Amino acid sequence: MSPTPSALAFVPFVSVDNMMKIVHSIGLNEVLKEMVGYIEHDFRRWELFDKTPRVASHSKEGVIELMPTSDGEVYGFKYVNGHPKNMSEGFQTVTAFGVLARVDNGYPVLFSEMTILTALRTAATSAMAAKYLAPKGARTMAMIGNGAQCEFQALAFQAVLGIDTVQIYDIDPQATEKAARNLADSGLKVIKCSTPHEAIEGAEIITTCTADKQYATILTDNMVGPGVHINAIGGDCPGKTELHRDILLRSDIFVEYPEQTRIEGEIQQLADDHQVTELWEVVSGTAKGRSSEGQITLFDSVGFAIEDFSALRYVRDQLSRTGFFTELDMVADPDDPRDLHGMLRRAQ
Repeated sequence: MSPTPSALAFVPFVSVDNMMKIVHSIGLNEVLKEMVGYIEHDFRRWELFDKTPRVASHSKEGVIELMPTSDGEVYGFKYVNGHPKNMSEGFQTVTAFGVLARVDNGYPVLFSEMTILTALRTAATSAMAAKYLAPKGARTMAMIGNGAQCEFQALAFQAVLGIDTVQIYDIDPQATEKAARNLADSGLKVIKCSTPHEAIEGAEIITTCTADKQYATILTDNMVGPGVHINAIGGDCPGKTELHRDILLRSDIFVEYPEQTRIEGEIQQLADDHQVTELWEVVSGTAKGRSSEGQITLFDSVGFAIEDFSALRYVRDQLSRTGFFTELDMVADPDDPRDLHGMLRRAQ
């Protein structure tokens, strides 16, 4: 007779379907606001975490990465890819899944899809950074790049900062139409633009989120006036940028983890000793964010493992609240820890 799995063998699993049910049961805007709180909390205890640049395997088609971290009690990692060519072949550009585990015994406590969750945490992180860096009372955001992340960004800035107008542009008009359609009932005023110049006109916040794996100039220096906040989230690997170097030289630059951002972010265009401020220092009150009306602030965001850890923590804490998960028999747990072979034999 096959042995019955013990309670320790089961691990909660959040599928794509479960994730969508969790979001809808709580409400997308509420999820984004609550996730901001989790990320903010972990940024305030940043120094507790293990930190390392993500482990990346690059190819001519894209990149596959592992993003690990631990706060000493819980360990987490995310598997994620980035393949710009995927969209033209009918695949997602980014897919991901993640794990949380106990540090004291190594047992996993959560498996989760992270394709949707990464979109949520990226938007939440952008909005959290803008709380400290964007002009006070900002109401208009430009969104350049209208792919999978676009709507999440717009809704996060609406929920957290009170943005009421988003001016959208993409090199592909169909992407802009898609975004406008999805945001039609959001309460946002959505303005479809035919050029990047048109999109940024009058915007206090400029978000760039394009997918091409190349050095690109989405924004030129003459396009950026004083007092704006730039949320540059498209850069995520060596050789991929969106901003002209001269914009960086005029901006106060804020990053997640310099050792990773200098490899992957906009600042890969600058000298290794160029001054940047770590965002956790601003959140914890040890460094200044926006300090003047004319200041150009730039969040050079490439995504960091602690943000994924925060997002996974958030999902774990919603399981009892929503009930949307599946128990997977994932851990071999014999009655006698030394007798794994005997457990296998008894399953015949």
